[in-house]
Amino acid sequence: MDQTFRDQFDALLEKYTELLLGESNDELIEKIKMWALYTYIAKSMPDLANYWNALYPNGKEEMKKLIFEIKHMNDLHREAKK
Repeated sequence: MDQTFRDQFDALLEKYTELLLGESNDELIEKIKMWALYTYIAKSMPDLANYWNALYPNGKEEMKKLIFEIKHMNDLHREAKK
């Protein structure tokens, strides 16, 4: 994969994170990557997500925490913009 494309895509993720949460750093970008990919998998292949949830119940709980954290941060960011 071309490094220029990687850099451009990283910039997209950074801006998306900033717009969604109000701030952006490496940790938040990584959380957004995991959240976005899991959300996509759960919608496009729900059986796979259910299988993973059953196979890794601790992972499922961590993902639920991550989803709640991102939702909470997004809610706070949207509220602050009002």
